[in-house]
Amino acid sequence: MIVGLTGGIGSGKSAVNGYLKQLGVTLVDADKVAREVVVAGSPTLTTIAAHFGQQVLLPDGSLDRAALRQSIFSNKAQKDWLEALLHPLIGASIDTQLAAACGPYAVLESPLLLETEQHTKVDFIVVVDVSEAQQLQRASLRDNNSAQQISAIMASQMERQKRLDRAHWVLDNQQDLNHLQQQVAQLHQHLCQLTETST
Repeated sequence: MIVGLTGGIGSGKSAVNGYLKQLGVTLVDADKVAREVVVAGSPTLTTIAAHFGQQVLLPDGSLDRAALRQSIFSNKAQKDWLEALLHPLIGASIDTQLAAACGPYAVLESPLLLETEQHTKVDFIVVVDVSEAQQLQRASLRDNNSAQQISAIMASQMERQKRLDRAHWVLDNQQDLNHLQQQVAQLHQHLCQLTETST
């Protein structure tokens, strides 16, 4: 079984990931895969630089994510072009990694699980949820981005209620990490039981 893990920026997906790893669950991180397909010197990064210009590259030849983010968040056509290039490459790499996973279930963690075709790869959707005010506060502290940049990222993601409506299971991360860890343990037990009954 493939479980999709998602949530808005600053919701606590990384903390959930850490707890699942401690439980021995195989995790595929869509953001990590996305970084791997645009490593310095890759054909994909060369194509991106040719399209957006050298300003999206750092002096060492790697991708300047902040510059690229700035180019696409204010321009839907540019964002669509970038997604058309990257999504098939990211999807193929995710498929390969999920196929190699072992254990009762594997997790695909993606902030854009429901906004992209990635949701078609999963059997069960888990949403990590916090209030929008907490998202803004946590992401500001973690990413050193302005409130305006974080609000733009939040606006590009699915609305909180729509995300919750799509969930099979919600992890409420509005309290402390102990509370979150307990919920992850309950989720893990539930998923293991689900896979046992389906075999």
